Amino acid sequence: MISQDCAKGLYGRAHLNFVTKLDRTLMEDFARLVVQSGSLETISSIHDQYLDFCCLEKSLFTLHKKNSYVTYNGSGATEQSIEASMTEIAYGLFSIVATLGFVPIIRCPKGGAPEMVGRKLKRMIAEHPTLLRGKSASHHRPLLVIMDRNADLISPVQHTSTYQALVDDLLTHHANRVEFDVTQNTEGGGAGRKIRKKYDLDPDEDPFYSRHKFNPFPEAIEQNGVELQEVTKREGQIRSKTGEAGQLEDPLASSSTATTDLATAVDSLPALLDRKKQLEVHTSILQAVMNEVASREVPQFFELETALATGTYKNDLAKAKKEVMDLVTDPSKGNVEDKIRLVVVYCLATTAKTGDVAEVAEAMKTALETRGSAINSDGSQRGLLDKADRNKLAQGLRAIEYLKQFRSMHMMIPMSEEAMVNTDAASAAGKDMLTSFMKSATNQATGLLAKASEKVGSVLGKIHKHHATRVVENLCEMKPHSEDDEYLYFDPKVKEDVDVHALRNMTRAPVREVIAFVIGGGCYSEYQNLQMIANERRHVSYGSTELLDPCSFLAQLGQLG
Repeated sequence: MISQDCAKGLYGRAHLNFVTKLDRTLMEDFARLVVQSGSLETISSIHDQYLDFCCLEKSLFTLHKKNSYVTYNGSGATEQSIEASMTEIAYGLFSIVATLGFVPIIRCPKGGAPEMVGRKLKRMIAEHPTLLRGKSASHHRPLLVIMDRNADLISPVQHTSTYQALVDDLLTHHANRVEFDVTQNTEGGGAGRKIRKKYDLDPDEDPFYSRHKFNPFPEAIEQNGVELQEVTKREGQIRSKTGEAGQLEDPLASSSTATTDLATAVDSLPALLDRKKQLEVHTSILQAVMNEVASREVPQFFELETALATGTYKNDLAKAKKEVMDLVTDPSKGNVEDKIRLVVVYCLATTAKTGDVAEVAEAMKTALETRGSAINSDGSQRGLLDKADRNKLAQGLRAIEYLKQFRSMHMMIPMSEEAMVNTDAASAAGKDMLTSFMKSATNQATGLLAKASEKVGSVLGKIHKHHATRVVENLCEMKPHSEDDEYLYFDPKVKEDVDVHALRNMTRAPVREVIAFVIGGGCYSEYQNLQMIANERRHVSYGSTELLDPCSFLAQLGQLG
């Protein structure tokens, strides 16, 4: 089409900018058509903008490859389709590198998708005509860590405890837009009607969200109440000043200082009202999340899954089985997907016998079919499963079957107790924070927050490092006898592979910039967990082939069962 327009003389000059990389064969075909039509002089420039990625916030990006886990792990995947998929991922990562303008050190495990992508990316960077001569001469080069989703299937399905991750888990959340239903009371005390609320969040520019998105959920609630009270108080002070000024018998007689203060206060009012509006938006979102947390008893699932994932029951599998069995068969706790996710974590995080996993899954199925769940798919209260929930149950059971087979081939290693971060001081701080939260929540107009707050207290459990966090930390700190010894080391500036063991005898520059990338789908909980190892001297970014909420990833697992 472009070549035809050029041939018709529609443009005096054509500057072509490609959002995604154009295949070489297509570029050659385009060049041939332009030459044959005699319109070569019309083409002034051709640019590749390297935009094969979507940046959701400063430290988070996705390549937006739909259904990526199934694509790379399904039985229908062929060698050609896998090769093409890995090339697309490498192009996406190359876009990140080209945008940053730095040549990274690439680390990845041996074999499989990460090595394929790592080698392709190294070749693309090495063959680029200008990238190697760019601003990458800095002593501190970025570290790009490429990982496989199969190395940790627990993080994408496990319940979480932080504000942003809970929004993504419990509400409809996509590309920073959050949606949820609010029941509006009607006159006369009749049944309220549901209104769909939609908000666009800016994780970088929204002051409240940028400060508290990684914080535990109760802490976000507490700070929302505190900041809203401060803003409301300040607004009242400004309005009272303007009222007093209007009541002066002789406004001209007021002091110049008072006039200046008043003018300054009035000028600050619009910004103050904008901030209040933002805080009220978060109050609505927090209330919607709280509704889900309280009605589904999310803290109980989070605590038990965390205990399973961190090896608390490694010496008492019988107790682990009983705890899981009791929770998944209790009709007053959780919805269908909550229970399936717990069984998945039990399957992957423990060395329980396959027969025990099957027994727990069957007990869950029987309980759901006969007694229903706490919350149905349409948000209604406890009752027998509707058609949508029955489909979710069938899909979840297929996912469990797939993971039982996966586990037999790749035995998952539970997170070690050393990965736990828990101190007496932190526990005490959590209790103090909850006390403050209770007081502030009680004073808020949204009384529901206060009503359900005690059910959220257990969310403040132990914090543990996920698999990706431990891997990246070991690579950044160059710890011996860790992934730093095992992962491949690709340097696009060096033609041959680098001998990792030889690097042990050399002084390596500290890592200041890290990009952690997961093939097969990523999640907000993993992104936020990685921030545990970020500090003023080290910035950690996170990306994946696609960003998934837990239920979406569970659906992909169900397609493989």
